Amino acid sequence: MAAEVLAQAGAAVTVFDHLPSPARKLLMAGRGGLNLTHSEPLEALLSRYGSARRALEPAIRAFPPEGLRAWADALGAGTFVGSSGRVFPRALKASPLLRAWLARLASLGVQLRPRARWQGFAPDGALLVNGEALRPAATILALGGASWPRLGSDGAWPALLPGCQVAPLRPANMGFSVSWSAQMAAHAGLPLKRIAASFGNTTLRGEAMLTATGIEGGVIYALSAALRDAIAADGAQTLWLDLRPDLDATALAQKLGASAASVSTRLRKAGLAPPAVALVQEALHAGAGRGDLAALVKAVPVTLQAPQSLARAISTAGGLAWTELDAGFMLRRYPGVFACGEMLDWEAPTGGYLLQACFATAATAAQGALAYLAARTAYTTESTHAE
Repeated sequence: MAAEVLAQAGAAVTVFDHLPSPARKLLMAGRGGLNLTHSEPLEALLSRYGSARRALEPAIRAFPPEGLRAWADALGAGTFVGSSGRVFPRALKASPLLRAWLARLASLGVQLRPRARWQGFAPDGALLVNGEALRPAATILALGGASWPRLGSDGAWPALLPGCQVAPLRPANMGFSVSWSAQMAAHAGLPLKRIAASFGNTTLRGEAMLTATGIEGGVIYALSAALRDAIAADGAQTLWLDLRPDLDATALAQKLGASAASVSTRLRKAGLAPPAVALVQEALHAGAGRGDLAALVKAVPVTLQAPQSLARAISTAGGLAWTELDAGFMLRRYPGVFACGEMLDWEAPTGGYLLQACFATAATAAQGALAYLAARTAYTTESTHAE
């Protein structure tokens, strides 16, 4: 995105990618439909960025969801709004959009150099790429976070920016490990549908997925930042799952029926699918809810031991401190060097907010680079005239 903004302004641009082909994480996101952005009102969207809202807001207002949709539509993506308000390309995958995008960049003269890794700065400030010293007029770093490192972003870049304050890279939008019994682990890969999850003062509806070692999925990701931070501060945390949020306890008790039947039969009668039945039985075996089955179904305790590893997380929290950047995302310690995307210290839930901020910060970094180049050209011209 940064390359496109620069090239459209007439700059000669080269994109260096250390993998053999570009945009691998975008292609991975396309497996889930490629959720580009969200259709909710801008104020609500901005609130999803939490403490980073103030720093991100100018970039997102400059390149808002409707701007991103127009950009994708111009590439032939034909975006649409899903039932959840999320925005997707009609193809529900990334490859058609990426092919059109690469063709557009090529038509603008953008050069792509694969298998080219940035190795830091030479003593004279030159960029080192595969051992070669390069001296571009401006540089934009889009090195990502550290989730899914095999797709390109391995989190090694902080060592290449000595002197810069970097908040530790942590997993975001991730699952959690749970010490399941062998019986419960046998349900790995099965979904918990139409549930509500509660932690602290927050309750959210959605779906989750059981894994052999824990639990993940949309509603878990939405609570993951608070859970991660609480676990880091105080150790294992209890997540409460309501397996029938559409029924109150009285109506649920009626559906569960008399206690003469087996627990599994009563739970199935109340509309619980096999993985939900297994989850209730897991809690019963641990000693929870023996006196009131309806109450247990409405609040099944699940003890979360630890977040999934950063390598398995959907996205990354942490990154370059905002104090290291000016309004155009130029690094104060490295004039002419800009940064964007998941390199910066922000996080957001899934739902289109991740790509929206990545695209918007890239566009702002490109505009910052253009302003830097214009100012440098003006200074050079003035100095020549003065001489």
